Amino acid sequence: MDDSAVDDSAVDVRFVLASASPARLKTLRGAGVEPEVIVSGVDEDNITAESPGELARLLATLKARAVVASLTEHATVLGCDSVLELDGVAYGKPGTPDVARERLRSMRGRSGVLHTGHCLIDTNSKRELRELESTEVFFADLTDDEIDAYVATGEPLVVAGSFTVDGLGGPFVTGIQGDYHNVVGVSLPLLRRMLADVGIPWPALWRSTTPFAYDESEAGRYDDTRGGVERAKAAALAVHSLLPKGGRVLELAVGTGIVGAELVALGNLVHGVDLSSAMLRRARVRLPGHVAAADAAKLPIADRRCDAVVAVWFLHLLEDSDAALAEVARVLRPDGVFVTTTDKSDAGRYADGRGLNDTRAQDAITHLVARAAHHGLTLDGATTFPGPPRNTDQTPIYPLVRFRRT
Repeated sequence: MDDSAVDDSAVDVRFVLASASPARLKTLRGAGVEPEVIVSGVDEDNITAESPGELARLLATLKARAVVASLTEHATVLGCDSVLELDGVAYGKPGTPDVARERLRSMRGRSGVLHTGHCLIDTNSKRELRELESTEVFFADLTDDEIDAYVATGEPLVVAGSFTVDGLGGPFVTGIQGDYHNVVGVSLPLLRRMLADVGIPWPALWRSTTPFAYDESEAGRYDDTRGGVERAKAAALAVHSLLPKGGRVLELAVGTGIVGAELVALGNLVHGVDLSSAMLRRARVRLPGHVAAADAAKLPIADRRCDAVVAVWFLHLLEDSDAALAEVARVLRPDGVFVTTTDKSDAGRYADGRGLNDTRAQDAITHLVARAAHHGLTLDGATTFPGPPRNTDQTPIYPLVRFRRT
């Protein structure tokens, strides 16, 4: 078949990076790829292997396998780990200033080999690929003062081999022989070949990004940056006032489960779905056994099974909310209700002393009423709840509306 006839957009990829390395994430983003980030938790200090290269490959494999074991849905997972080999000895992260200083002194004026292990596990095809890329790195003849100053920045303490080529350590690398990106932490040409081996064309990763695929860092601070428990309680009370009593509630984009947990405390039976693994790990603590990975536009729920569907701070994120509204209508029983926030952006703009946004948002009330009616959902209730004070110390008031399934 002619390669030009292959439709890369038809390949749906959930791509996960099993690494906490900011450099690897930046490298992938620079190549147009926005992965989910799930940190493996593998204890690198207690792993040994026959050679530095094998150690890098083994660590990458253990990271990928650990993350795959935590998943509840299919994904393509990449684990990476880098090790510097100097005189046949493997050097990972030094950890302390004294160790970093000693290593840099032994490296100056010499060359070493930076090994990066890559392990790609594709759960759809049930394939695991393990590869190693090695690049020779040449180091400048650093002075003691330069070494002391570099160690004082803290950078060499947390990177393999005690140096970076893309950061503060860049001026101390006089040359490389091999793949530059491999020294940063992930070989893009190698990754492209590995993906091809499991049937995933590289351009498919450009289409697999999503604006709400929150990584571990964002998920960890999500609650605090969105008003915390106080706003969650206010939202839950408002939602609860519009819900039928004793019904089954499905929350779209459940996030960390902070609102869902408050709804449970008010006596509701709540199930939640989300696309972000980082968010779901937190939601599972608050709603154990009641959350799942799913797209709001492709809900894994049979027709007419829900008494209520809830969407708090979600529809405004979508490029097109119509598919989600269609799914809401499908899973709601007759006379069931859909409760959602609306005009979120404009509420914030008012609180900041600004005017309306001229661009129609997907949660704009006029847009929602028209599209919801198309799917048999009729507006029949509304309330509001307060958010935390914003830049002008004004409290935004968020509208909450209810549509009923006819």
